[in-house]
Amino acid sequence: MLVASVCSLKGGVGKTTITLGLASAALARDLNILVVDLDPQANATATLEPVGDGPTIADVLSDPRRKVVQAAVRRSEWGGSLRVLPGSERAEAHNHPDPGNKKLSVLATALDKIEPEPELVLIDCPPSLGQLTRSALVASRRAVLVTEPSLYAVVGVQRALEAVQAERAKHRPELQPLGVVVNRVRPRSVEHEYRMAELRELFGPLVLSPSLPDRSAIQQAEGAGIPIHHWPTGGAREVAVMFDQLLDRLLRSGSGKGRR
Repeated sequence: MLVASVCSLKGGVGKTTITLGLASAALARDLNILVVDLDPQANATATLEPVGDGPTIADVLSDPRRKVVQAAVRRSEWGGSLRVLPGSERAEAHNHPDPGNKKLSVLATALDKIEPEPELVLIDCPPSLGQLTRSALVASRRAVLVTEPSLYAVVGVQRALEAVQAERAKHRPELQPLGVVVNRVRPRSVEHEYRMAELRELFGPLVLSPSLPDRSAIQQAEGAGIPIHHWPTGGAREVAVMFDQLLDRLLRSGSGKGRR
């Protein structure tokens, strides 16, 4: 089971878009996938449309017993082998600014109780460094850092990388940053070109290629609740190939032995 957190400490940069795009690429390969929606806004949950009712991530964080975890994990309307651990605004009650080690380990404990075990777990994190994001990092082997080419987003991803390094040193030696995904890039924007150069100077080879272009097809597919790989436009096909490449990198990075 490869667990990857998708995170940034700046809101609105497209963490959920990256999570959904990776889920779409994994679904196209018929992988057994679980998306964990840790963001209290629960946008990933709204797009993935889990089937039926049941507990949410907030209930699991309160009570990570096996029966609660199993009841919370539900199939997605996207079909195939994709399951969802749905988000809830009540998860904000678990976003303590200074949690102890016991609280930080609850999510990892819950993931170990999911049957059948998923091949890939994608955790959509909130844009804050509290218990939710930190518990995701403690449960993960890889962190996908998301930004866009703007000043405050660059600062946010820098803080996120520092958070990854801190959790790796304190709690999770296996945790590694996969790299920085730059989202919503407009190639003919002078500001975007400047910020892309700044990102490469700051993060070097951690800046992943290709960056994701600003395409209306992404928002259209998300609004319709459809995987980007199924959206019937040229822009969607272009972006789907990029998510395939990102998934390849993620799977290769986690191909070594060891759980989570």
